[in-house]
Formats: sequence, C-alpha cells, structure tokens
Amino acid sequence: MASVISPELLGRMFLSGAANLDKKKEWINELNVFPVPDGDTGTNMTLTIMSAVDEYRALENCTMKTVGKAMSSGSLRGARGNSGVILSQLFRGFYKDIQTKDVLTIQDLASACDRARVTAYKAVMKPKEGTILTVARGISEKASELAAEGQDMEMEDFLKQVIEYGEKVLEETPELLPVLKEAGVVDSGGAGLISVLQGAYSAFIGQPIRFADEEEEGAPSDKYLYDAEMKLVVLEPKSFAEADMKQYADEIAGKGQLIAATINGCNLEVHLLTDDPGAAVAKALGFGSLLSVSVDNRRPEEAVTAGEKRVAEAAPEEAEPAIDLPRQKYGFIAVSIGKGLDEIFKGLHVDQLISGGQTMNPSTDDMLKAIERINADNIFILPNNKNIILAAEQAGKLTADKNIIIIPTRSVPQGISALIGFNPEGEVDENKESMAEAIANVRTGQLTYAVRNTSIDGKTIHEGDFMGIDDNGIAAVGTDLNQTALELIAGMVDDDTEIISIYYGESVKAEDAEVFKEQVAERFPDVDLEMYEGGQPVYYYLLSAE
Repeated sequence: MASVISPELLGRMFLSGAANLDKKKEWINELNVFPVPDGDTGTNMTLTIMSAVDEYRALENCTMKTVGKAMSSGSLRGARGNSGVILSQLFRGFYKDIQTKDVLTIQDLASACDRARVTAYKAVMKPKEGTILTVARGISEKASELAAEGQDMEMEDFLKQVIEYGEKVLEETPELLPVLKEAGVVDSGGAGLISVLQGAYSAFIGQPIRFADEEEEGAPSDKYLYDAEMKLVVLEPKSFAEADMKQYADEIAGKGQLIAATINGCNLEVHLLTDDPGAAVAKALGFGSLLSVSVDNRRPEEAVTAGEKRVAEAAPEEAEPAIDLPRQKYGFIAVSIGKGLDEIFKGLHVDQLISGGQTMNPSTDDMLKAIERINADNIFILPNNKNIILAAEQAGKLTADKNIIIIPTRSVPQGISALIGFNPEGEVDENKESMAEAIANVRTGQLTYAVRNTSIDGKTIHEGDFMGIDDNGIAAVGTDLNQTALELIAGMVDDDTEIISIYYGESVKAEDAEVFKEQVAERFPDVDLEMYEGGQPVYYYLLSAE
C-alpha cells in the first residue's frame, strides 16, 4: 500500500469520492430535516463535485497543482446549495495547502485538512455547529492529532482512523442541533462529506471506481460503440502494485468502461469499451509506449449515426447574444421558480432571471453567467431562497469588474418586496438599506406536502400531509389544503398587516385558487388581498403578509 499520495492517486481518490457521493445522493436527500418533496442536499453536493470531476477529466497533465486546482475551481463554479458551497470551500482550502507538493505525506494531509476547515468556516457568516462544518472540524482535529503522534503510522491506518472519527462526529450531530434530534436524522451535509471520504479511501486500497449510472463491474455495456484492447510498456512506473497499475488502466478508459487490466512485467494490457478509442490511445501514450492496439466496432450499422451524434455533442453551445446596451448604474438578477413569477420579476425591471429556486438550486456558475450578461456597474442579486444565498455570495467574490450586492432574500415574496423598495435615483448603500427594510417588513409562507413520516417543530407529520412553512419553520399541518393554508396565514397576520399576497402554483387550478382567495377574504376581512398565478412547481401556494 502506498506510503504517500501521488497526484495520480489523489485524482483517483477524488473520482472515487465523487462516485460514492453520487451513489448515496438519494439517501442523503432523505436526511433533510424538512420532509418536503425537494430535499436536495445530496443532489446539490453531487452536482457540485461532478462539476469538478468534469474539470479533472479534462486535464492534460497530472500534477498536485493541476489536480487540486481542478477539484477547487470546478467545485467553486459548480457549487449549488449551502452544503455544495461549503464542500467547494473545503476543496479550495485543501488545494491552497497542497499545490506546491510533489506527493502528500500524513503531515501534509493534516495541514491541508486544517486549511480546508479554516477556509470553509470563513465562508459562512454565522457558522452553525451540528452541520457539515462540525464534521469537517472533527476530521481536521483528528488528522492533526494523528500527525503529531509521530512518523511510524501507515497512510492506510491514518486515513481509516480519520474517517472513522469523522463518522463518529457525524453520529453526534443530533446532540448539537436539536432539530436533527427531533427529526431523528444526522446532518445531511456532513453525511455527504463522509461519503466523499469513504469513497476516497476505497480507491486508496485499490477498489474500482463506479459511478451510479455505470454498470456493475464485469457487465459489458451496450451503450459503447467500440471494443478496444491495447498493450503498452509503462514508462517509469512508481510501483508495479496492482492498485497502481489499475489506476493507469482507469485513466486510459476515461469516460468509457474498463473491462479488464492485466499486468505482465512492465507491460500493461487494457481491455475497454468506449465511444472514442482515439482518446483512449492518446491517454495510453501518456503512460508509456504502445506495443499493440486493436479496435472493433460493436455495431457497425450504427457507426455513422454515433459518429454524427458525437460531433453534435462536442459542438460548442451557441452563446446567448450579449445585449449591446450602454453601461448602466444598476442591474438586477433574480432567482425565479415559475412562469407567472418570471413575468412579475420582468415587470419589476429584473435584467436576468435564473430558473431554479428550491426545486433545483442554481450554481455559482449560473450566477456568474448572468452577471456577465449585464452591462452595469452595480448588480443586485436576489437569491430568493436561503439555500442559494451562499452560491450568490461566492459568485460575487469571483467577480472583479462589477460591484455585486447580495440582498439575502429567503423567498420569492421577499424578492418582490425588495425590488419594490428600490429607488433608481438612490445610491448603492441607500438602496441596500431600503431593500433590507422591505424584506424585514414582509412575512412569508409556503404550502407543500410531506414525503415521509417525521416529527419536527413539535408537530407529528405523516406522509401525504399538507404542510404550511413560514419564516420560522413548519407552522401548520393538516389533511385539507385550504384549511392548512388558512392556519398558516393566521400565524403570519397581525394587527399591522395591510396586504396578503397569494401566488398559486402550477398544480392549482385558477378556479380553485379563487375559492381559496374567498376563504381568506372571509377569514381576514380587514386586510387587502392580491392573487397572482405563480406557476411554481411543488408548492401549492406562496404567501406573503405585509
């Protein structure tokens, strides 16, 4: 077993960590405290790390700096959701500490884990214990403790003990965060981080890498067009151990499927399925000198069609044409979740809409692309969801030529109120303050349904129940949609409330929404009502009281 981690081994461990997270994403989604149909921590973290996987797979040379940079920059731009952003910051800190190394020792890993911890904590304005941050801190502390014990520890034992301690910290997260204990789950972000490390360890001990959408090992896939076999002499191998040679074979297979890899002295024989045998041959030449190559077309009659498809997939997407407008003082980006809401934001002069919201958190890269399309000195971003705020902040930090102002809106109604509070004649700081005041004066709620049984916020919830969620948590639960919504609104309204706004979703018929509006008017006769077609998925109603 390797006593140090080479750049090639680090890359393989990273791929394996991503693959394990990919496989466990649905289980991680189910750990979300709120039993809503869009629990998305596992999905967000997987999309974040897969962005880095794509960047890693595009590398032409493998050094500690290039591997670490791919892990860092790929995840930074692809980060989605709070846990995805924190994961990207962990990779960023790790990369900063290893970029000048040739190989990683136990002491190097301990130092890098500590740098990762510090970087992630700094990225969060108000770090909360019992989350992925707590797990990252535990991992860092255990790594430093073991590294300080001396030089005799084996790398395998070091990695194993660090991960086992991380698992223990994860199991303790419900004791640090009461809402986890009440729901009977561990922190989902921490579970995602542990999944990455478990996968990385599997690669270190030589286990194969398989992503969730790939077939079981030994089962040839019908989706690949070519069957290729090649034999090469490996140049300057660091080791002829089976695990190390398997690593070369996996690299050669790339996005194809590795069927077998055989070691014979200095020779490596590789059998793989692929849609691009040329790329496999080119990769093999990077490891050594080819002795023989054979390629068979598995479906000759489809060769032309498949070739045309690959050309089409490889063609660059047409970029959205830039709007040739003079430089403006202000620009606006808003995250929206439905056609009706899109139209409302457009009417409030939002320049760029990003589709996503709670059902699919947009990435930092989505934010950066929207920023690029706006020719303005100052750009306000309205995330309109608490799980998108960190990604927006990260985009702001990655933008150098424009002043990015994040208005931390946690819901669509808050975003609408913030825009109404904007004064085009005012200065940046004045508008930032007035928009923040507008947010503070609006209370919001949303109606959805439960996807599992649980207990949270002192309420027993059964699968299929309707849930009313306000700014503080789950406020109403019931089996009748309108009655649950009325109970939710009752908790939002006080003596100062002047307006209730209702945005009905894509699953609600207009006539049913009118019936609900009449019920609200009867229940709250002294408050003005406004109703709009929001068109949002998953949530029957979005509500606000001002």
